Amino acid sequence: MTFDWKTPPWHRSEDCTHMAVMLTHAGGGQVGVTTESVRGDNATEALADLLMGPGGVLLPGLVAVVVRRGIDVMWMAQPPIQITAAGDGQWNIAVEGAKEGEVTAFSADDVHDLLTRLQAAYPAG
Repeated sequence: MTFDWKTPPWHRSEDCTHMAVMLTHAGGGQVGVTTESVRGDNATEALADLLMGPGGVLLPGLVAVVVRRGIDVMWMAQPPIQITAAGDGQWNIAVEGAKEGEVTAFSADDVHDLLTRLQAAYPAG
């Protein structure tokens, strides 16, 4: 798989353009939230920066990653994301007040697929 960027987002020297919210299953019906600012021209590039950038590791129990264009410190501090178990290991995710095209949600399967493709295209070493 090839990617169409000239420089991978995690190698760019530019300001962050997106916020990424990692949602992880914390047990007992609880979901943990971790936010980080990331770089990229779109949500997929921002997710790639999260995965391949410094400290880019997947947390055990990953449920999903929600990426939002723009940086908003209040949104990062308390993302307006509602998540409920849908059964069969699936989750329903809703983002309050999100405008169309502003927010992208990636399932755990989507995240693992992108990480596999990135690691194949950009092996460590």
